[in-house]
Order: sequence, then C-alpha cells, then structure tokens
Amino acid sequence: MLYKVFLVEDEIVTREGIRDNVDWKSAGFEFCGEAPDGEIALPLIEANQPDLLITDIKMPFMDGLQLCKIIREHMPWIKIIILSGHDEFQYAQTAIQLGVSEYLLKPVSVSDLRQMLQRAVEALDRERIERGNLKRLRQQVDDNLALLREKFLRRLVLGGYSSAAAIEQSGLLGLNLIANYYLVVLIQIDLPAKPGLSTYDEYNQVERIINSLVGSNRDAFLVQKDMEELLLLIKGDSSEQLVQEADFLVELIRKEAEIQTACTLKIGCGSPERRMGDIHHSFAVALANLTEAVDGWPVQSGGNSGDSPIGQVRLDQSAMEHFLKSGVSQDFDKFFDAQLQPISNAALRSPLVKHYLFMDVLLTSAQIISDLGGYPDSFVPEIHETEKLLVKVKTAEDIREEIRKIILRLLTFRDSRVDNQQASCVHQAVTYIKQNLADPDLSLNQVATRVNLSPNHFSVIFSQEMGETYRDYLSRVRIERAKELLRTTNMLCAEVAYQSGYNDPHYFSYVFKKNTGMSPQQFRLHPKVESNR
Repeated sequence: MLYKVFLVEDEIVTREGIRDNVDWKSAGFEFCGEAPDGEIALPLIEANQPDLLITDIKMPFMDGLQLCKIIREHMPWIKIIILSGHDEFQYAQTAIQLGVSEYLLKPVSVSDLRQMLQRAVEALDRERIERGNLKRLRQQVDDNLALLREKFLRRLVLGGYSSAAAIEQSGLLGLNLIANYYLVVLIQIDLPAKPGLSTYDEYNQVERIINSLVGSNRDAFLVQKDMEELLLLIKGDSSEQLVQEADFLVELIRKEAEIQTACTLKIGCGSPERRMGDIHHSFAVALANLTEAVDGWPVQSGGNSGDSPIGQVRLDQSAMEHFLKSGVSQDFDKFFDAQLQPISNAALRSPLVKHYLFMDVLLTSAQIISDLGGYPDSFVPEIHETEKLLVKVKTAEDIREEIRKIILRLLTFRDSRVDNQQASCVHQAVTYIKQNLADPDLSLNQVATRVNLSPNHFSVIFSQEMGETYRDYLSRVRIERAKELLRTTNMLCAEVAYQSGYNDPHYFSYVFKKNTGMSPQQFRLHPKVESNR
C-alpha cells in the first residue's frame, strides 16, 4: 500500500521540479496533490487525507508555519517536512515546536529528497505496525470483557452475588442492571437425532436467532448456561409488564427457532423478583417450570393464559402491503382500525409490543419504498430512531397518529413516483455504497462504474436525485453509521472508524467532531445531546 504525499510550494519551477523528478511510487508514495499556498492547500489536504505533507515556509496568503499549525491541531497524524530557503534559528525552532518531522534547507537535491522520503516511509511503517498491534490488543480486551460479562451474568443468575456485590460488579463491567424487577427465562435446546445434522451448528443458530431478537433490547441479557441451555435475564419497571414482555419474547423465540432450525425449545419462565440478589429465585422457578413444559410450549409463572401473545400483536402483513400498494389515504382510518382492533390495550402498553408493531410498519414501508426506487432512509427515518418514537407514543391514539404520518408519507411518495431511469441508477448506487461503506477507498469513479455511467454524468444525477453531492452523502452516511455503532455496540472508537470507512482513527475523530460537535467518546456517553451542525 502506497502512502499519500501532498506538496505545497509557491514557486512553480520548484514545485514542478519536485513533482516531476521524484519517482514517488518506488519511494513508497502516491503523489495526491499540490498547491501554491497554505490557504488553497488546506481544503485539498482535508479532501485527500495525505500521510505526508511537504511544504515551503514563505508563501503568500497563508505561509507554511501557519499551515503546519492548523494541520497539527486538526489532522495531527500527518507527518510534515519543511523545505525552506531560510536557515534562521526562529524558523527551525517554531518548526520543532509544531512537531515537524524534518526541516531541510533549499536547494534540495533529488538524492536528498529520496533519503528524506525513505525515512518518512520507515516512520509511517512503524506507526502502521503499532496501530495494528494496538487494534489487536484492544480486540483482545473487548473479547475478554465479553467473557467476563457473561461469566458475571451466569453467576448472578445462579445465585453467586448479593445485591450490593452484583451492583458493584455490574458497574465495573459496564452493565446497566438497575431496575425495579428482574425475571429469568431458561431455554433448553432439543435436537432430533437425524443423520448429517450438525449439533454444534444448530445450537449456534438458535443462539444467533435469540441474539438477533434481543440484541438491541437494553433490558435483556442472553447468557449461555451450557451447550444445550441458555439463560435470558430481563429487567423492567413493573412485574406485570415484565411477565407480558417475557411471554411475548419467548414465544417469538420459539417460533423463529421452529422456522429456521431443526431444534425444538423447552422454555421455562421464572418469577418477577424485586432485588438483584434474588434473581436466582427467578431462575429456580424457571427451572421448575421447564420440567413442566409440554411439547416445547413455555410455562409462565405470571399466570398468563389464553391467546398467544404473538398472535395478539402481529399485523396482517399481506393486508398492509396491499393497502400500501393500492390503497388511498381516505381509507386509512378504516384500514388501521381493522388492523389495531385485535390487539389488546394491555399489549399496547408493553414497550416490546410497541417496538414490534412499529417495526412491522416501518420495515414493510421501507421495502415498498425501496421497490419503487426510493430511499427508505429519506422517507422513513423513524426506522433508525425507534427509541425516540417509542418514548413519544403512550396510547393507542398516539400509535395511530405516528403510523398515520408514516403511511401517508409513503402514499404521497407512491402516487408522485414516476418510472425514472436516473432514480433507478442512483438507487443502485446508494445500495452499493451502503454495502461497501467500510471500504476507505470507495470513490465516485468506482460507484459510477458500478452503475455503468461516466463519473461526470453520475455526479450530476446523484446530486439532482439526492439533493447533495456524492462526497457530502458519503460523509453523512459514514457518520450516521459511526453514530449507530457508538450507540448500539461496545466497539472501540478505532474499530468504529474502520467499520465506517475511515482507515485513520485520528482523522475519523476530527471529522466526527466537525459534523456532530462532539468527539466519538463524548457522543457514546451522551448520544442525546448531539449538537446541531
């Protein structure tokens, strides 16, 4: 991999001489740009993200030392080499204070430049190796933390901690377990004896299914008890809500496991407990109920009976799709009443039930918008803000109004949409961008080639269709990806940077703060106080 170098020199002859007489590739560099002064150079440096900056000192508008100071403050990872015709001590002293790697006096021969570039490559190589080692070390720390958390939760559920010790230990491990009530669900995985069936793979598939259903739920914690049993610890504000959410969740898990695997599940639900130190009592009840489970159906200690919780809250997907594709806005109330009527008011009070109800609407709407060549992120932004949405809705009427807004927005889009080839191309491009967002080298040319358009033409239609340039869009969605990862995962900031398409964590932090007004670390601690920029 070649490093990038940027040259700033006001003397045209000198600038062209350096640019044209150095074999940059053999020196380990890609010449990514040049500028006659610091003011013109600054935005180009930000756009090209060079690893090495070679700059003169005496230049009009913004001199080299001013440029170095700005670069050091905002892009401190860039190495700086000064080429100057001035040997005064004050220049060299200032350069040293700014962390300049080398200070060479003009005239500089090609041989001198090669030696200087060789030293720069060696330094950059060392830093790259150190970053790789640090990344691996941080990954090991993350892996160890995950193991410690699982070990703690397993011991907590089995009765290994008092309330005080559990609160202290959970805080040290970064687990928020403070709640009014706790409930344990015990899940036993039974695999039929069939030739060619991989026991390990099937068990892992069940665990992945459950993780996909509870992974974004901050009130649920999944722990492997042993190879064939999983523990699910759920916390909540009231015992009634907790039992209802547990009933709903375990049935959802059982049905998904039936559909996607050859396994059957025996599920026992524990009793709601008020104290963290009494969570093991809930486990004991779950274990007793597990032995009474019949044909995989869970036994609930909360005394629930009657219709399936899942059946009470699932929307009629085919009816909803039909209405969204061919219905009219005037019929919304009639349609919605028919959909909401089978859902009990008790179910609607459950945050988990409201979550799945809205996700049904949002995902179906997003799919139809996508099928029509639109961009779901633009028309149903609520799909990435479900937590904010759930805080707003308290009653059935609140739910009706929020869903009305989403559906009427979709119907308006559907009615105004025309078969536009440009939109189709941009839609393909957006899909490709999102699939390859982690690629730091994702360029306009690359995406244009993907949709069989020239870069210039693609740039024009992309801006027309999206209302922003390709560069602005890419930067925005990368920051959105980073914000999502910071909110929903325990990834280190460096790993978030790599997953969001930035190959340098320092530059990622600079761009993130520029866009949000907060550093990644600050955003993770206070995601709801993001500055409007």
